Amino acid sequence: MTERKPPGISYETWVEHQIARGQARGDFEDLPGAGRPLSREALSGDAYDWALAKARREGVDTAAMLPRGLALRRERDELPERIVRLASEAEARAAAEDYNARVEAFWRRPAESRWAPVPGLADVEALVSDWRRAHPPLLPSPAPEVVEVRARRRFAGLVARFRRRAR
Repeated sequence: MTERKPPGISYETWVEHQIARGQARGDFEDLPGAGRPLSREALSGDAYDWALAKARREGVDTAAMLPRGLALRRERDELPERIVRLASEAEARAAAEDYNARVEAFWRRPAESRWAPVPGLADVEALVSDWRRAHPPLLPSPAPEVVEVRARRRFAGLVARFRRRAR
C-alpha cells in the first residue's frame, strides 16, 4: 500500500476502506491457515517469546540476546566445562583470568538498571585444579631392559674355524 491517507478522513474509516478494496481484489483469498483458529502459542506468547522462537528458527545464539550481566553469569556457569577441554594449564588459567577481567570491567561501568544482575568472579585456582584433575601428568615410561645376548660357545667356535679357513 503506497497511497497516503487523505486529509479529512479518520484513520479507522481509511483503514476499513483499504480492507474493503483488498477483499474486492481478492488479496485475502487462499492465505495459509485461513479458516483455522490461531494456535495457543500464538495467543499466549508475548514479544520476548516470539523473538526467542524466531531466533531459534533462524539459528541465532540466544545467549546474544541476554543483558551483559546475565551473559557473564551464564558464561561463569559454563566456564568449568570449557576449561577442562583446553589443552594446557596455562590456557586454562588465562581463560579464567580473562573472564575475571571482563567481570571487573563490567563492574566499572554504570549499572543498566538497579535490578541488573551483577556477576561474580570465578575462582581461578579451583578451575585450574579441576583442569589438573582432568589431565593427570603423564608418567615417564620405564627404561627398556637391556638384555645381554651371549654368544653360544658353539657359535664362537664356528666363527673361529671360518676365520682360520679364510686365511
